[in-house]
Amino acid sequence: MNIAETVAEPEKLRRVVIEPLSRVEGHGKVTLLLDEEYHIRQARLHIVEFRGFEKFIQGRPYWEVPIIVQRLCGICPVSHHLAAGKAVDQLVGVDELPPTAEKIRRLLHLGQTLQSHAVHFFHLASPDFLFDYDDRVAHRNVVGVIADHPEIARRGVLLRKYGQEVIRVVAGKRVHGIATVPGGVNKALTVAERDYLLTDLDQMIEWGRDVIKRMRQAFEKNPGYFTDFATIRSHYLSLIRADGALDLYHGGLRAKNRRGGLIFDHLDYQRYEQVLREQVKPWSYMKFPFINSLGPEQGWYRVGPLARINNCDFIPTPLAEQERRDFMAMGRGQLIHVTLAYHWTRMIELLYAAEAIKELLHDPDLLGSELAAPLGPLAQEGIGVVEAPRGTLFHHYRINEDGLIEKANLIVSTTNNNQAMNESIRQVAERYLNGKELTEPLLNQIEVAVRAYDPCLSCATHALGQMPLVVELVEEASGTVVDCLVRDADGTIRNAEFPRVLEPGLA
Repeated sequence: MNIAETVAEPEKLRRVVIEPLSRVEGHGKVTLLLDEEYHIRQARLHIVEFRGFEKFIQGRPYWEVPIIVQRLCGICPVSHHLAAGKAVDQLVGVDELPPTAEKIRRLLHLGQTLQSHAVHFFHLASPDFLFDYDDRVAHRNVVGVIADHPEIARRGVLLRKYGQEVIRVVAGKRVHGIATVPGGVNKALTVAERDYLLTDLDQMIEWGRDVIKRMRQAFEKNPGYFTDFATIRSHYLSLIRADGALDLYHGGLRAKNRRGGLIFDHLDYQRYEQVLREQVKPWSYMKFPFINSLGPEQGWYRVGPLARINNCDFIPTPLAEQERRDFMAMGRGQLIHVTLAYHWTRMIELLYAAEAIKELLHDPDLLGSELAAPLGPLAQEGIGVVEAPRGTLFHHYRINEDGLIEKANLIVSTTNNNQAMNESIRQVAERYLNGKELTEPLLNQIEVAVRAYDPCLSCATHALGQMPLVVELVEEASGTVVDCLVRDADGTIRNAEFPRVLEPGLA
């Protein structure tokens, strides 16, 4: 049975809601529509918060944007800061930063990657590996990890702390610091700061190696479940260095199809609009990007650690490269589509970030004094792209003659994974939930599938055009919906069918 994206007469089906999704950054829900035999007819991921940064930064001076857009998120503000900073570089006519400025930005980005990967795996995802899915909800969380696996929890805290210290040293604060200025950075790194960051770094690298070892053991312990669960065949998109290496800060765009063939390669990311399009659907605040040449039905793709490891030819640090080779050997020359392998590849990148930080801290350019390039004539458009922890992140700005933002388009990592997350949810629903009476442990498997992508839902909610909205008036005592008003994505306002009674405890 294939679960359809849309169904006829959905009001006649039973509606089960998982709300809120737990152990993810931001607020979202999943809705399942079931018939009388518990067959799932529809499964959707909904993002229920709205941010709208693309709209309200209009009219702001371009130099404010790298500071403003950090407020999209408290988990990955550095990624937005750097992507916007790279776009501003283009606006002020700077094509190449001084080596010191670029390497300070790279150091900042690596610290962001390390801390974000650590907080997601150890704090949010590790219960999915350490406890059974039918474990008690009160225990199946980071508190349970601290109680039963204190050393793992401790390492997670210290790995995250180290990444945050890198951010603090470079940007002044652990969250929402400021480092980039048009054409460079605003602060040099001192010898004392460099030496401080070298303290305990070898321990971080060793812990990174150890968690990958534990990940491999988890996959070997239950290979069938990890191979099949939420697994979908997809295309992949990421930045790639000129020599094919993994690069999180800069590069060209590479897209591979499901079989590993190239769709495009080393594409200048300033031309992204030639190859990517975005679709809007009325039931989500998130857009649905796709590769234009393949169309919206077949052109969706995945980004993030799994995409980057599948796409790159090698990792330019020795320990992470060996781990990449061991991981890719599972595919026997083919791409690896296992959704839960996002966790494994995320830890490979954590190890890479720690190794790359060490290399940068020993680079004499890092302690240089040339922090910004001379500014050129003001341009009308600027596009900045980085590989955020969750995947490829696009910031695109157009300004007027006064330097004020006229138009902004952000395609964030979680938005790029939007269709893929929905496909994984449908796969889990079809294989593990279909035809069964739903229980909390079964519904938890939907959340496990979503968590694998490490979605940052607050980053991803940027409506295009009219904002879809549903307002329901519910009688508290009986749970009856007595009125419902709907505004569709095209701006049409209509009354929904009522009255209807929500399933007790499920609405």
